[in-house]
This record gives sequence, C-alpha cells and structure tokens, in this order.
Amino acid sequence: MSTAYATFAARRARLLAQMEPGAVAVLSTAAEVARNSDSDYPYRHDSYFYYLTGFTEPEATLVLVAARGDVPSCAILFCRQKNAEREIWDGFRHGPEAARTTFGFDAAFAIEDLDAEMGRLLANAPVLYYSLGRSTPLDGQVKLWLSNVRAQSRSGITAPAMAADLLPLLDEMRLLKDEGEIAIMQRAALISGNAHARAMRATRPGMREYEIEAELLHEFRRNGAQAPAYNSIVAAGANACVLHYSANNALCKDGDLILIDAGCELDGYASDITRTYPVNGRFSEPQKRLYELVLAAQEAALKAVQPGARYSNIHDAAVQVLAQGMLDLGLLDKNSGGVDEVIKDKSYLQFYMHGTGHWLGMDVHDVGLYRDTGTAGKPSRPLQAGMVLTVEPGIYVRPAEGVPEEYWNIGIRIEDDVLVTDSGHTILSAGAPKTVAEIEQIMQHP
Repeated sequence: MSTAYATFAARRARLLAQMEPGAVAVLSTAAEVARNSDSDYPYRHDSYFYYLTGFTEPEATLVLVAARGDVPSCAILFCRQKNAEREIWDGFRHGPEAARTTFGFDAAFAIEDLDAEMGRLLANAPVLYYSLGRSTPLDGQVKLWLSNVRAQSRSGITAPAMAADLLPLLDEMRLLKDEGEIAIMQRAALISGNAHARAMRATRPGMREYEIEAELLHEFRRNGAQAPAYNSIVAAGANACVLHYSANNALCKDGDLILIDAGCELDGYASDITRTYPVNGRFSEPQKRLYELVLAAQEAALKAVQPGARYSNIHDAAVQVLAQGMLDLGLLDKNSGGVDEVIKDKSYLQFYMHGTGHWLGMDVHDVGLYRDTGTAGKPSRPLQAGMVLTVEPGIYVRPAEGVPEEYWNIGIRIEDDVLVTDSGHTILSAGAPKTVAEIEQIMQHP
C-alpha cells in the first residue's frame, strides 16, 4: 500500500471498530450522470466513499467485514476491470489487482462479481450496515442479496437479522478533521481568497457578472483546484438580495455592490467564501453603513467560536448585532420595541433570514449533527477542536414601505471558513480582503 493511502486505511479501521462483530458494511461511490446525448457531467466521486478509500473511479463499491472471534476484519474493493480498449477512450483504470496493492485493500474483485460475492459475505453476518434509503439501486441490490442468502436457510445459513444506517457513524468521523484534512482546507481557502482578490481587481462598471465569474474560475484552476465546490454566486445590485442567485449574466453598474459567494474544491475538500464590494471601487455612505454592520456582526459571531461553546451561540451573537443595527439605521421601527423585542418577534427576519453558518468539509454543506441528540431537549451541540464551519452573517434590503430608500436593493454577506482549535479558532480564509479599507485599496491599485 502506498503511504499516501495509509490515512484511508486507518479510517476504515476506525469504522470497523465501531461495527458489531462479524457485521458487513457496504458503500458505493457515485454513478456517472449523463448530461445530454453521449456527454456526461464531469464525474465527482461520492464523499463518503472517498473518505474511506481515496479511490476516485466510478463503478466501485467498498465492503467491510468486521472481525469476529479469530476471524480478522477485512476491506474489499469492487471496481472496474482493466480494459485496454476502454482506456483508449476514457483513460486509465486501476483494475482490481492494482487497486488492491495501491490503496491497501485486503482483497479486490471486478464490480461484476459484487452480487455473487455478497451472497458469500453476508452469510451468517448479524448486521448489514449501508446507507438506508439513500440509493434506490443499492436498496434493490440489498433485497437481492438478502433473498439469495435466505434461500440457503436449509443449509443452516442465516441472513443478517438487522440493517443499520452506516452514515451516522461516518458523519461523526468526518465532522472532526485531522491534520491532513486541515492542511488541504487551508490551501483551498488560500486559493479561493486569492480568487476573490483577483475578482476585486478585475471588476469595472459595465462588465457582466459572468466575466467576473471567469476570473474566479481561472484562479481556481491555475492553482490546482479541480473544480468549484458549488455553483458560484456573482450577484450585482438587486441580485445580491437573492440568496441562491445563479444566472450570473447581469450588467455590473456603477454605484452597485456585487456579492460573490464562491469557493474551490481541492483534493476532495471544499472552501466557501463570500465577499461584497462596490463595482466602482468606492462604498457609498449607505453601503458603508450596512457593510460595517454586517462586519461587526461577523466579528461578534467569530468571538463565539470557541471549544465548548454551543454552535447556536454563533448565530445568536450575529443576530444581536444585526437587530440592533437595523433599529439604529431605521430599517426597523424603533417604536416597535428594543432589540430584545425585535429578536423575540423575529421582525429582523425581513432583512436577515438565514443561519450564520454550516459545517464545511468534503461537502460545502458538510455532514454532522448540529444538535446534541444525547441530551434532553437536544440543545445545540458544543464545538470541538477539529470542526470546520463557516461564519456568514448578511443583510438583504428589498424595497418596502417604511424602509429608507437609500438602502433599497443592497445585499451584503461576509463569509469565512473557520477552524475550531484548542485555544479558540483560526480563520482559514483570512487572506481574502474584508475591511472597507482593504477592499477599496485593492480595487484602486489593481
């Protein structure tokens, strides 16, 4: 086994140690998806599968068998066979034998052998772990395998008496990042931060949003990132008030702000950064007031990112600052009550309607529970060193009666990638310009 893949073998061992003795776990990678005619979408492996294997080819399944008595555990890969003709068209395939030695599996077979081998592997296994209900094709295969094993009952062979969901075990493992994962995510955030800076330097009134998106994509790829981690949001003017704006084709006008939510994926790990800045390089006074409010909300939220603190503290800190600012700037009527009333009756939701962050990792909205399900009332879970999350307050002002017109059609979000550490936190995306002074300086000196 290559030393580069020892981490994946160690993860498999950790998972096996959590399984019932003799149990079997099955996990398949993502399928290829046709885009149109004979063209597929760019292939991207399943995150869970990659987390345990490091294997990026399609048509692959991992089977884990937990130790029982004197029988040791084993990890088995099913993958495509070597095929010289198909490799001319589609590229290199490891094949079972090379995959076994390179990636450190105990055994490997052709993917065509999966159904037959599962009948053998599930015989007398007490539990089958798999992603319950997540894949219709896999659910169908499981029914076939169990039926084949039950057909051998006259020979004294039993099928698993219980099926268990594999994914919650993996979710908790993936939630805490190791040193290697953190290093990749730091590099991804650096690339993405530089891409945001490049976009700021390139932006001029009269450009189209997609022209600025192209600057981001160029910076991602030229630095080794394989793809965007998600569809980039490049939203100028009123488009910034659409949370999941995706058209990216409008004109960037003089006097508008532009909100960019974009991050690259590097070696299977996502970054996720949002910056908002003026198209002409200078914030107007109303824009600056709202921007400084969101920045202050983020600073308050970041202070709440500490080991042992509740995840919900982050959002609560941001809402406290934003709600007070909405009152101070006249977005909300002061006669309706103070900040506590605004928070209690949720009137702040008119201008801030989303959460202040999410887990980040192999997926941009990464796996892991947000609540402590083992505690009465299921409170927000405590933060732990090794967790990575985004902190992203915002404000979105659509035209409405009673709202000062100078703030209409302004949308602002500021988002960073944050690692929880033993002593507090580290902002992985700190290299992306964020203050008013930094943004105006970089845009005046491209």
